Amino acid sequence: MAPPASSSDGLIGLDGAITPAVRAKEARLREALRASEGLAVAFSGGVDSSYLAWVAHQELGDRCLAVTALSPSYPKIQREMAEKIANDFAIPHRFIDAHEMENPDYRANRPDRCYHCKTELFDRIADIMGELDFEKVAYGINRDDTGDFRPGHKAAHEHEVLAPLLDADLGKQEIRALSREAGLPTAELPASACLASRLAYGTAVTTERLDQIERGEQALRDLGFVQFRLRHHGNLARIEVSPDELPRALDPEMAERMAAAIKPMGFRWIALDLEGYRTGSLNEALNQSDRDAASGHES
Repeated sequence: MAPPASSSDGLIGLDGAITPAVRAKEARLREALRASEGLAVAFSGGVDSSYLAWVAHQELGDRCLAVTALSPSYPKIQREMAEKIANDFAIPHRFIDAHEMENPDYRANRPDRCYHCKTELFDRIADIMGELDFEKVAYGINRDDTGDFRPGHKAAHEHEVLAPLLDADLGKQEIRALSREAGLPTAELPASACLASRLAYGTAVTTERLDQIERGEQALRDLGFVQFRLRHHGNLARIEVSPDELPRALDPEMAERMAAAIKPMGFRWIALDLEGYRTGSLNEALNQSDRDAASGHES
Protein backbone atom coordinates (compact mmCIF):
# COMPACT_ATOMS: atom_id res chain seq x y z
CA MET A 1 0.00 0.00 0.00
CA ALA A 2 1.27 3.46 -0.83
CA PRO A 3 2.63 5.23 2.23
CA PRO A 4 0.87 8.52 2.98
CA ALA A 5 2.73 11.76 2.58
CA SER A 6 3.79 13.31 5.87
CA SER A 7 5.60 16.35 7.14
CA SER A 8 8.70 14.17 7.65
CA ASP A 9 8.75 13.52 3.90
CA GLY A 10 9.03 17.26 3.30
CA LEU A 11 5.88 17.08 1.16
CA ILE A 12 3.31 18.80 3.36
CA GLY A 13 3.39 21.30 6.16
CA LEU A 14 1.71 20.99 9.53
CA ASP A 15 -1.44 22.50 8.04
CA GLY A 16 -1.58 19.77 5.37
CA ALA A 17 -0.40 22.02 2.53
CA ILE A 18 2.22 20.94 0.02
CA THR A 19 5.49 22.68 0.85
CA PRO A 20 6.93 25.61 -1.14
CA ALA A 21 9.83 23.39 -2.24
CA VAL A 22 7.46 20.98 -3.95
CA ARG A 23 5.47 23.89 -5.39
CA ALA A 24 8.68 25.19 -6.93
CA LYS A 25 9.32 21.82 -8.54
CA GLU A 26 5.76 21.71 -9.83
CA ALA A 27 6.22 25.17 -11.33
CA ARG A 28 9.43 24.07 -13.08
CA LEU A 29 7.62 21.07 -14.47
CA ARG A 30 4.76 23.14 -15.84
CA GLU A 31 7.13 25.67 -17.37
CA ALA A 32 9.08 22.91 -19.12
CA LEU A 33 5.91 21.33 -20.46
CA ARG A 34 4.69 24.64 -21.88
CA ALA A 35 8.06 25.13 -23.56
CA SER A 36 7.72 21.79 -25.34
CA GLU A 37 4.67 23.13 -27.24
CA GLY A 38 3.36 19.58 -27.77
CA LEU A 39 4.00 16.11 -26.35
CA ALA A 40 3.20 12.45 -26.82
CA VAL A 41 3.30 10.98 -23.32
CA ALA A 42 4.07 7.28 -22.82
CA PHE A 43 1.11 6.47 -20.58
CA SER A 44 0.72 3.18 -18.71
CA GLY A 45 -1.93 4.22 -16.19
CA GLY A 46 0.56 4.01 -13.31
CA VAL A 47 1.29 6.70 -10.73
CA ASP A 48 4.00 8.62 -12.59
CA SER A 49 2.76 8.52 -16.18
CA SER A 50 -0.78 9.38 -15.07
CA TYR A 51 0.35 12.51 -13.27
CA LEU A 52 2.57 13.46 -16.20
CA ALA A 53 -0.27 13.00 -18.70
CA TRP A 54 -2.65 14.99 -16.47
CA VAL A 55 -0.34 17.97 -15.94
CA ALA A 56 0.76 17.94 -19.59
CA HIS A 57 -2.89 18.10 -20.63
CA GLN A 58 -3.44 21.00 -18.24
CA GLU A 59 -0.60 22.95 -19.81
CA LEU A 60 -0.93 21.89 -23.45
CA GLY A 61 -4.58 20.95 -23.94
CA ASP A 62 -5.08 19.04 -27.18
CA ARG A 63 -1.38 19.37 -27.93
CA CYS A 64 -0.85 16.53 -25.49
CA LEU A 65 -1.52 12.92 -26.51
CA ALA A 66 -1.31 10.08 -23.99
CA VAL A 67 -0.15 6.92 -25.77
CA THR A 68 -0.65 3.46 -24.28
CA ALA A 69 1.07 0.44 -25.82
CA LEU A 70 -0.82 -2.85 -25.69
CA SER A 71 1.01 -6.17 -25.48
CA PRO A 72 0.76 -9.46 -23.55
CA SER A 73 3.02 -8.03 -20.82
CA TYR A 74 0.66 -5.10 -20.11
CA PRO A 75 -1.75 -5.98 -17.25
CA LYS A 76 -5.46 -5.68 -17.98
CA ILE A 77 -6.01 -3.87 -14.69
CA GLN A 78 -3.61 -1.12 -15.80
CA ARG A 79 -5.35 -0.81 -19.16
CA GLU A 80 -8.63 -0.25 -17.32
CA MET A 81 -7.01 2.44 -15.18
CA ALA A 82 -5.50 4.16 -18.22
CA GLU A 83 -8.91 4.23 -19.91
CA LYS A 84 -10.57 5.57 -16.77
CA ILE A 85 -8.10 8.42 -16.32
CA ALA A 86 -8.20 9.41 -19.99
CA ASN A 87 -12.00 9.42 -19.96
CA ASP A 88 -12.53 11.05 -16.57
CA PHE A 89 -10.04 13.86 -17.20
CA ALA A 90 -10.71 14.25 -20.95
CA ILE A 91 -7.06 13.60 -21.83
CA PRO A 92 -6.49 12.90 -25.55
CA HIS A 93 -5.53 9.24 -25.65
CA ARG A 94 -4.61 6.52 -28.10
CA PHE A 95 -3.87 2.82 -27.82
CA ILE A 96 -1.18 1.39 -30.06
CA ASP A 97 0.09 -2.17 -30.48
CA ALA A 98 3.59 -3.09 -29.36
CA HIS A 99 5.33 -6.21 -30.67
CA GLU A 100 8.20 -6.86 -28.28
CA MET A 101 7.19 -10.53 -28.15
CA GLU A 102 8.41 -10.85 -31.74
CA ASN A 103 11.92 -9.90 -30.65
CA PRO A 104 14.01 -12.92 -29.57
CA ASP A 105 16.27 -10.66 -27.50
CA TYR A 106 13.24 -9.60 -25.46
CA ARG A 107 11.87 -13.13 -25.10
CA ALA A 108 15.25 -14.41 -23.91
CA ASN A 109 14.72 -12.35 -20.73
CA ARG A 110 18.29 -11.38 -20.09
CA PRO A 111 19.01 -8.45 -17.76
CA ASP A 112 18.58 -6.04 -20.71
CA ARG A 113 14.98 -7.15 -21.36
CA CYS A 114 13.59 -3.74 -20.37
CA TYR A 115 15.86 -2.06 -22.92
CA HIS A 116 14.28 -4.06 -25.75
CA CYS A 117 10.78 -3.42 -24.41
CA LYS A 118 11.27 0.35 -24.18
CA THR A 119 12.97 0.42 -27.59
CA GLU A 120 9.85 -1.18 -29.07
CA LEU A 121 7.61 1.27 -27.20
CA PHE A 122 9.45 4.36 -28.41
CA ASP A 123 9.75 2.97 -31.96
CA ARG A 124 5.97 2.44 -32.11
CA ILE A 125 5.29 5.93 -30.74
CA ALA A 126 7.68 7.30 -33.38
CA ASP A 127 5.53 5.58 -36.02
CA ILE A 128 2.56 7.81 -35.20
CA MET A 129 4.45 11.05 -34.65
CA GLY A 130 4.17 11.87 -38.34
CA GLU A 131 0.40 12.18 -37.89
CA LEU A 132 0.87 14.77 -35.15
CA ASP A 133 2.00 18.36 -35.42
CA PHE A 134 4.46 18.06 -32.55
CA GLU A 135 7.69 16.11 -32.29
CA LYS A 136 8.53 15.48 -28.63
CA VAL A 137 7.92 12.33 -26.59
CA ALA A 138 8.04 12.18 -22.78
CA TYR A 139 7.93 9.41 -20.19
CA GLY A 140 7.42 9.19 -16.44
CA ILE A 141 10.83 8.44 -14.94
CA ASN A 142 11.22 10.27 -11.62
CA ARG A 143 14.10 11.02 -9.26
CA ASP A 144 13.64 7.84 -7.22
CA ASP A 145 13.89 5.64 -10.31
CA THR A 146 17.51 6.61 -10.86
CA GLY A 147 18.57 4.59 -7.81
CA ASP A 148 17.31 1.34 -9.31
CA PHE A 149 18.53 -0.88 -12.17
CA ARG A 150 16.47 0.20 -15.19
CA PRO A 151 18.06 -0.47 -18.59
CA GLY A 152 14.97 0.98 -20.27
CA HIS A 153 16.41 4.42 -19.55
CA LYS A 154 19.10 3.69 -22.13
CA ALA A 155 16.40 3.26 -24.79
CA ALA A 156 14.81 6.55 -23.76
CA HIS A 157 18.15 8.32 -24.06
CA GLU A 158 18.75 6.85 -27.52
CA HIS A 159 15.32 8.04 -28.67
CA GLU A 160 15.80 11.50 -27.11
CA VAL A 161 12.72 11.05 -24.97
CA LEU A 162 12.06 13.83 -22.48
CA ALA A 163 11.95 13.13 -18.73
CA PRO A 164 10.00 16.10 -17.30
CA LEU A 165 9.41 14.65 -13.82
CA LEU A 166 13.08 13.81 -13.41
CA ASP A 167 14.18 17.18 -14.76
CA ALA A 168 11.94 18.85 -12.16
CA ASP A 169 13.56 16.65 -9.44
CA LEU A 170 10.21 15.16 -8.41
CA GLY A 171 10.27 11.94 -6.39
CA LYS A 172 7.59 9.28 -6.03
CA GLN A 173 6.01 10.57 -2.82
CA GLU A 174 5.93 14.12 -4.18
CA ILE A 175 4.18 12.84 -7.30
CA ARG A 176 1.70 10.96 -5.13
CA ALA A 177 0.99 14.11 -3.11
CA LEU A 178 0.44 16.20 -6.23
CA SER A 179 -1.70 13.44 -7.75
CA ARG A 180 -3.79 13.35 -4.58
CA GLU A 181 -4.35 17.08 -4.82
CA ALA A 182 -5.35 16.69 -8.49
CA GLY A 183 -7.90 14.02 -7.61
CA LEU A 184 -6.16 11.32 -9.64
CA PRO A 185 -7.17 7.78 -8.57
CA THR A 186 -3.57 6.67 -9.05
CA ALA A 187 -2.39 8.70 -6.03
CA GLU A 188 -2.85 5.74 -3.67
CA LEU A 189 -2.17 2.95 -6.14
CA PRO A 190 0.56 0.41 -5.38
CA ALA A 191 3.65 0.57 -7.58
CA SER A 192 3.09 -1.11 -10.94
CA ALA A 193 5.28 -2.71 -13.59
CA CYS A 194 4.90 -4.94 -16.63
CA LEU A 195 4.14 -8.61 -16.11
CA ALA A 196 7.49 -9.67 -17.59
CA SER A 197 9.24 -8.01 -14.64
CA ARG A 198 7.96 -10.92 -12.50
CA LEU A 199 9.91 -13.52 -14.48
CA ALA A 200 13.31 -14.59 -13.17
CA TYR A 201 16.09 -13.63 -15.60
CA GLY A 202 16.81 -16.47 -18.00
CA THR A 203 13.22 -17.75 -17.86
CA ALA A 204 11.91 -17.07 -21.36
CA VAL A 205 9.04 -14.62 -21.72
CA THR A 206 6.01 -16.45 -23.13
CA THR A 207 2.36 -15.49 -23.32
CA GLU A 208 1.53 -18.55 -21.23
CA ARG A 209 3.81 -17.47 -18.39
CA LEU A 210 2.56 -13.89 -18.52
CA ASP A 211 -0.99 -15.22 -18.29
CA GLN A 212 -0.02 -17.35 -15.27
CA ILE A 213 1.35 -14.28 -13.54
CA GLU A 214 -1.65 -12.11 -14.34
CA ARG A 215 -4.16 -14.71 -13.16
CA GLY A 216 -2.11 -15.42 -10.05
CA GLU A 217 -1.91 -11.75 -9.09
CA GLN A 218 -5.63 -11.35 -9.69
CA ALA A 219 -6.19 -14.24 -7.28
CA LEU A 220 -4.12 -12.44 -4.65
CA ARG A 221 -6.10 -9.27 -5.32
CA ASP A 222 -9.35 -11.21 -4.88
CA LEU A 223 -8.05 -12.43 -1.51
CA GLY A 224 -7.74 -8.80 -0.41
CA PHE A 225 -4.01 -8.18 -0.75
CA VAL A 226 -3.02 -4.70 -1.94
CA GLN A 227 0.76 -4.46 -2.49
CA PHE A 228 2.29 -7.68 -3.80
CA ARG A 229 4.13 -9.45 -6.60
CA LEU A 230 4.01 -13.01 -7.90
CA ARG A 231 7.56 -13.79 -8.99
CA HIS A 232 7.73 -16.62 -11.55
CA HIS A 233 10.61 -19.08 -11.08
CA GLY A 234 9.52 -21.86 -13.42
CA ASN A 235 7.58 -24.39 -11.32
CA LEU A 236 7.86 -22.13 -8.27
CA ALA A 237 5.68 -19.09 -7.58
CA ARG A 238 7.35 -16.78 -5.02
CA ILE A 239 4.85 -14.39 -3.49
CA GLU A 240 5.91 -11.07 -2.02
CA VAL A 241 3.44 -9.03 0.02
CA SER A 242 3.98 -5.71 1.77
CA PRO A 243 5.33 -5.94 5.36
CA ASP A 244 2.04 -4.74 6.86
CA GLU A 245 0.17 -7.51 5.02
CA LEU A 246 2.69 -10.24 5.82
CA PRO A 247 1.06 -11.34 9.12
CA ARG A 248 -2.19 -11.99 7.25
CA ALA A 249 -0.37 -13.99 4.57
CA LEU A 250 1.38 -16.06 7.26
CA ASP A 251 -1.91 -17.11 8.83
CA PRO A 252 -2.18 -20.87 8.12
CA GLU A 253 -5.73 -20.62 6.81
CA MET A 254 -4.83 -17.77 4.45
CA ALA A 255 -1.65 -19.55 3.32
CA GLU A 256 -3.78 -22.55 2.42
CA ARG A 257 -6.20 -20.37 0.46
CA MET A 258 -3.35 -18.70 -1.42
CA ALA A 259 -1.84 -22.05 -2.40
CA ALA A 260 -5.22 -23.43 -3.43
CA ALA A 261 -5.86 -20.42 -5.66
CA ILE A 262 -2.47 -20.25 -7.36
CA LYS A 263 -1.17 -23.83 -7.58
CA PRO A 264 -3.74 -24.95 -10.20
CA MET A 265 -2.39 -22.28 -12.56
CA GLY A 266 0.55 -24.54 -13.32
CA PHE A 267 2.93 -24.10 -10.39
CA ARG A 268 4.32 -27.04 -8.44
CA TRP A 269 5.38 -25.03 -5.40
CA ILE A 270 4.06 -21.85 -3.78
CA ALA A 271 6.49 -19.91 -1.57
CA LEU A 272 5.97 -16.81 0.56
CA ASP A 273 8.99 -14.48 0.64
CA LEU A 274 9.66 -13.59 4.27
CA GLU A 275 11.44 -10.38 3.27
CA GLY A 276 8.17 -9.09 1.85
CA TYR A 277 7.48 -6.96 -1.20
CA ARG A 278 10.23 -4.76 -2.61
CA THR A 279 10.67 -3.35 -6.09
CA GLY A 280 13.19 -5.04 -8.34
CA SER A 281 13.81 -8.05 -6.11
CA LEU A 282 14.82 -10.14 -9.12
CA ASN A 283 17.67 -7.69 -9.71
CA GLU A 284 19.22 -8.81 -6.42
CA ALA A 285 20.72 -11.79 -8.28
CA LEU A 286 22.61 -9.58 -10.76
CA ASN A 287 26.26 -8.70 -10.31
CA GLN A 288 27.69 -5.33 -11.31
CA SER A 289 28.96 -6.55 -14.68
CA ASP A 290 25.45 -7.76 -15.57
CA ARG A 291 24.04 -4.36 -14.64
CA ASP A 292 26.72 -2.44 -16.56
CA ALA A 293 26.27 -4.56 -19.69
CA ALA A 294 22.48 -4.18 -19.68
CA SER A 295 22.68 -0.44 -19.07
CA GLY A 296 25.29 0.17 -21.73
CA HIS A 297 27.98 1.19 -19.22
CA GLU A 298 31.54 0.02 -18.99
CA SER A 299 32.57 -1.47 -15.68
